[in-house]
Amino acid sequence: MGNILNISAYLFVPLSDLPNLRQQIFEQARQYGLLGTILLAPEGINLFLAGEPVSVRAMVAYLQSDTRFAALVAKESTSSGVPFRKLQVKIKTEIIRMNHPLIQPAHQRAAAVVPIVLARWLTQGHDDDGRPVVMLDTRNGFEVAAGHFKGALHWELSKFTDFPQAAQRHQAALAGKRVVSYCTGGIRCEKAALYLAELGTEHVVQLEGGILQYFAEVGASHFEGHCFVFDERFALNAQRLGLACSVVQLAERSRPGRSRCRQASPGAEPSRSRRSRTREPGGLHACPRRLSWGVLGPAFCAANTAT
Repeated sequence: MGNILNISAYLFVPLSDLPNLRQQIFEQARQYGLLGTILLAPEGINLFLAGEPVSVRAMVAYLQSDTRFAALVAKESTSSGVPFRKLQVKIKTEIIRMNHPLIQPAHQRAAAVVPIVLARWLTQGHDDDGRPVVMLDTRNGFEVAAGHFKGALHWELSKFTDFPQAAQRHQAALAGKRVVSYCTGGIRCEKAALYLAELGTEHVVQLEGGILQYFAEVGASHFEGHCFVFDERFALNAQRLGLACSVVQLAERSRPGRSRCRQASPGAEPSRSRRSRTREPGGLHACPRRLSWGVLGPAFCAANTAT
């Protein structure tokens, strides 16, 4: 079991005075010795941090002491080392870019299904009203390739801003079905569910807390492969109903002479060369070598909280 605590969390909440808020949060995280990325936008906060458990939890408590972040809940996992290289607090137009300003989760949440109910639907083959269930993966194509719900529909997105156009093309195929949008931790599938509802898609919900919460509460039932994560752990695989997650890394990373990959975040597909790397909303880069998978060692993480 590793001794570094990793957290991911987001909250859609109206924010203002972002430069001052950025400075306050950066100074507090720096004092706690944390590394990772925090995104601030008028629509809310999105963060990925790692460090000593006491310090990480103190940072969460600090954020929750602000009434705007009182509802912030962090998903926890552990690792043997810190999977980030520096501390960044950035101001963005959106905490996950969709380029669709009418979608405002800070003012209206999408309907959601909790993991245990979704697992029951998938086992029985329909929702509680008898509608067939369609799992809609809202992640990038390379994330889907790492792992996904069995039989999930995906639209081969290269970045999340492609979702609205893809939804318009494929909306007819969703008619009459229970559509469950899902992603890693809930942030993309929330916006996706709201957009689908705006298009007129009926019976659409998001998976509450995304794949990570599903792993924590249900385990790997109905899920194939690993859940890609945007740090140097690369992917998580549910074990024993989510009481632990094994960390999956690239076999290629252990080869001599290979350069290390930089951290990435979920806005864009990995680029194919150093010169053509795509910078996405979090300002971080993805690495194409993450597309080949191998398990390197028995690292585990506790997945005992939910967003």
